[in-house]
Amino acid sequence: MGDAGRAVRVGWDAGDPASRGSRGRAKVAFAGYSGQAYAPAGDKGRYVLPPLFRKAVKESSEGRVLCLTKHDRWNCLVGFGLSRKEELEAQLDREEERSIRLGLDFDRETRSSQLNGFVELPFDDSGRFVMPEYLRKLANIGEGLFVQGGGRFFTLWNPEELARMGDDWAAAKAACEALVGDAGARK
Repeated sequence: MGDAGRAVRVGWDAGDPASRGSRGRAKVAFAGYSGQAYAPAGDKGRYVLPPLFRKAVKESSEGRVLCLTKHDRWNCLVGFGLSRKEELEAQLDREEERSIRLGLDFDRETRSSQLNGFVELPFDDSGRFVMPEYLRKLANIGEGLFVQGGGRFFTLWNPEELARMGDDWAAAKAACEALVGDAGARK
């Protein structure tokens, strides 16, 4: 398993209070999500954000807030921290410019609603959170979550849904199969 999140120091000057966060530590620029993990489902719609991803989301959100939404093309969920909210308007601008350049239709309001339609979920120190039922249904989430790093976001999969993806997902499918097998062996 790779690291789920990497952080790098930026603009750190020990004598400059502006270079420190709220706890007097160096401000850190969030560098993305990577790696894979699997977490079995708990009871009553509870899931656990795996430790590597939990740490990265905490860094990205400056707290314990997980943002989740349905992926627009794949049958999975997309997760990220609050820092990604700042990127969404720029993403809209890029998508609109591309559509204009290619002569394609672009409905900015619809796309904005899609990008900003995520739910903000609190999680505890152990990473436990309650996933809304509508999200579980949208992505066919069941007995566990396979989590795949994707840079600015990560995806959360029902392993059966991931198995239906094409050959370009071979590495993720192999990692998922191994992690699910390891989790089953520990029961």
